[in-house]
This record gives sequence, C-alpha cells and structure tokens, in this order.
Amino acid sequence: MPRMPKRIKFRKQQRGKLKGNATRGNFVAFGEFGLQSLETHWVTARQIEAGRIAAQHFLRRQGKVYIRIFPDKPISKKPLETRMGKGKADTDYWAARVKPGTMLYEIAGVEENIAMQAMARIAHKMPVRCRFVHRRLAV
Repeated sequence: MPRMPKRIKFRKQQRGKLKGNATRGNFVAFGEFGLQSLETHWVTARQIEAGRIAAQHFLRRQGKVYIRIFPDKPISKKPLETRMGKGKADTDYWAARVKPGTMLYEIAGVEENIAMQAMARIAHKMPVRCRFVHRRLAV
C-alpha cells in the first residue's frame, strides 16, 4: 500500500517552488550504499512503493532497504472535462519533494555488486536521474 501521512494539519497545499540543491538528507546515513537523485521532481507514493518492491524482490530477503523520502505533499487534480471554477479539487495522490542530492534509498547488509543491481532496478522506477553512491567513512 502506498505511503501517506496518518494525519495532517491542512487538507490541501499550494504547489510551491522546487529550487536549489538538497541540504538535508543528502548523504548515506543508515546503509552502506545509496541511490541519490540528480534532478528536481515530485516522486509519487506509488513510485516510491514500486522502487521498494523492485529492490526487495531482487534482494530476496537478504540485506535491508531504507526508504529516505516520504510523500507528505498532497497533489490535487480536477476531473477531465470539468469547467473552470468550483474550488480546488480533492487530493489525487501524495508526493515527496526531491531536489538534486536527495538520498532516495539506502541498502545495507549486501555486497556492492548486488546493491548496485538492486539500485539499478529502483532507478528504473524513478522519474529522476539517479546515481549509485557509497558511504563516506569519517577519519
């Protein structure tokens, strides 16, 4: 089932602007390997879930997949062939705001080549270009 907030303060949001690079959530924090976005986009809850299923199906219960983004933005959509006016439409789906540098997924407990193949399967489901990154070791 796609992810969505349990409760929210306001039912609808304005679209807003997505500019600049990610300053938070832009490094590998939980796993050993990560999938980092290179573009700006809204990633829907269904796309996030499709990536999770693709990774877990490929890994076959070995390793752990961490999802680093959460769809907390309600996107509304008017029905087709509806006249202008009559207020803002109901929420159609939920999306996560993704900026360049945002870490989308992380994998722990598997070898690098297996993690790279799993991340490639996730990247095919994403609407943004992504790159495979390693954890940086602090010295």
